[in-house]
This record gives sequence, C-alpha cells and structure tokens, in this order.
Amino acid sequence: MRALATSEPIALKEDGFKPNEPQVGSAASLPPEEIDRLTDDIVAALKTVYDPEIPADIYELGLIYRVDIADDRQVTIDMTLTAPGCPVAGEMPGWVENAVSTVNGIAGVTVNMTFDPPWDQSRMSDEARVALDMW
Repeated sequence: MRALATSEPIALKEDGFKPNEPQVGSAASLPPEEIDRLTDDIVAALKTVYDPEIPADIYELGLIYRVDIADDRQVTIDMTLTAPGCPVAGEMPGWVENAVSTVNGIAGVTVNMTFDPPWDQSRMSDEARVALDMW
C-alpha cells in the first residue's frame, strides 16, 4: 500500500484496482517518512482483524477499500464485508476502529461501511487465496 500525498480523500476506482491494494490518501503536511510509518503500522493493525468464519485477515481478504490520513492525524477507513448479511456486520467496524486506534500517532479513527462496489473474490491477495485454498 503506497501513501499518496494529498489532503483530499481518494475515491476507489473500480477499474484497474489491484487485489488487496486499498486507496490511501494522506495529509500533505506530514513528512513522507511519517506517512510511510503510519501506513505500515495501519496495515499491520488491520492484519490483526479477522472475520471469525474465515481464516484470513480483513486486509488480505481485500475488505479495506480506502484509508485516509488527515492533517490532524484522524484516520478514515472505508471497508466492506464479504456479504451484506455477514453475522459480524455490526461488530466488525468497531474491531477495525479498535485495532487502528492502537497505532502510535493516530488521533482517532472513523470506519465507514460500504457495499459499493460489492466485494468479490478477485479482491483477495494471493496470501488469502492460499489460506482459503482457493486456487
């Protein structure tokens, strides 16, 4: 995941996406080294969150669509679920918020749930495919 220096949120593009590469927007006022550190730490935090029914983390499953780091270090995450009727739909955003809130230097986290575009298996990383034996 590569951070882009901008203070405007980056919209997810349906065409040309790469599996497991959410769009990342970051504050132009933060030094590039700090953006890289925050990005790496946010990804590490996201990789600690699992859907209890799937043995792969939400990052590798491709459930994270966008991460935006604002000038005030507020982080906004757009994510989805594998299905709108997922049994943990009400809990998963809180798990993501709690995980990312542990990142040093983050002022706060907002998690937005979206189903547009809908998730499909093409968004999974190779690591998730191996874990789920989906080759």
